[in-house]
Amino acid sequence: MKTEAALIKCDSYDRNKVFSAVKKAVDSLGGVQKIIRPQSRVLVKPNLLMAVDPASGVVTHPEVVRSVIRLLKEQGCQVFVGDGPSVWGGHIENVQDVYKQTGILAVAEEEGAELVDFDKRRWRENYPLTRWLDHCEHLVNVPKFKTHGLTLLTGAVKNLFGLVSGTYKTEIHKKFDKTDDFAKVLVDIYQDARPGLTIIDGILSMEGEGPGTSGKTRRTNFIMAGSDCVALDSLLAVLMGIGPMDVPTNRIARDRGLGVTDIAEIKILGEELKDVFSGDFLLPQTSIRKRIPQPIINLLKRFIKYYPSVDRIRCIKCSACIKACPSKVISMQKKGIVFDYSGCIACFCCQEVCPAAAITLKKSIFTKIVGL
Repeated sequence: MKTEAALIKCDSYDRNKVFSAVKKAVDSLGGVQKIIRPQSRVLVKPNLLMAVDPASGVVTHPEVVRSVIRLLKEQGCQVFVGDGPSVWGGHIENVQDVYKQTGILAVAEEEGAELVDFDKRRWRENYPLTRWLDHCEHLVNVPKFKTHGLTLLTGAVKNLFGLVSGTYKTEIHKKFDKTDDFAKVLVDIYQDARPGLTIIDGILSMEGEGPGTSGKTRRTNFIMAGSDCVALDSLLAVLMGIGPMDVPTNRIARDRGLGVTDIAEIKILGEELKDVFSGDFLLPQTSIRKRIPQPIINLLKRFIKYYPSVDRIRCIKCSACIKACPSKVISMQKKGIVFDYSGCIACFCCQEVCPAAAITLKKSIFTKIVGL
């Protein structure tokens, strides 16, 4: 039996249109009651990276979260909404400010859902995840469709990184600084948490240098839903114009038997992929998967390097990048922020949290020579 995924067109964040699309997507999967037990406690986990307006495309739009809450409330569920936003270098972004700026606070108050902090944790297998996973019987994952400089795609699986509690996110980035190593961590978390339902906000998406303010918004006009996060991310990869196996979390999860990556084995309910949107999807500059065959990448990858740099005109000297850097290689000097590249692990956490889109890319000499 094929894995099912729903793909429904939705061209705006009009409240009624979003609810109709989300409900249609979930109903095509058999209805929310088939996946989430009525009267149960449910944790809804959107992508709330930082305190920004939802029009930025950085965070899950509050109207999508509202629709999810309403569907769950119709089943008599007790709904809790939460995320662990940017936590870097011992600095924890004010989660209440994040909830307010992203519009989630207003939605939770209007819909009778409880906003929660991921301040308490329990070690589950290898990582400290929020205790709200223990308190709730179901997890509903509500990611945003975006590119990511390290993992190429941030969607269903990557969104679960926000379940990691406290400053341990920094430790993970320091310890697992290579793409595949970090992707294994993400798959570990997915394997542990396993959301019962995932609903992806793909109405306004992000391409280019995502997942923060350096990315570019793009109208993609869809809601996607399913229970297999790997299958959903595989479909997102195809929509980006790349192969499912180009996404490291897909490859690792497939090898563990945690999901489907073969598009032929996914039953798409609703729209055809080709009818959703068309045109080249702008990938992060750090991605070379579309431009060079994999055998050549394997041969040259230790010479192909990218590093963060600063656009001093854009930089507002807020020090967010300094707090974000897990390796502590960014400092503030008279001319502005300065990178110590000898210790830089090129995780691009600085770019991810920069509110002014001031972190750009610097290429190694070899990378420039070969034209990447």
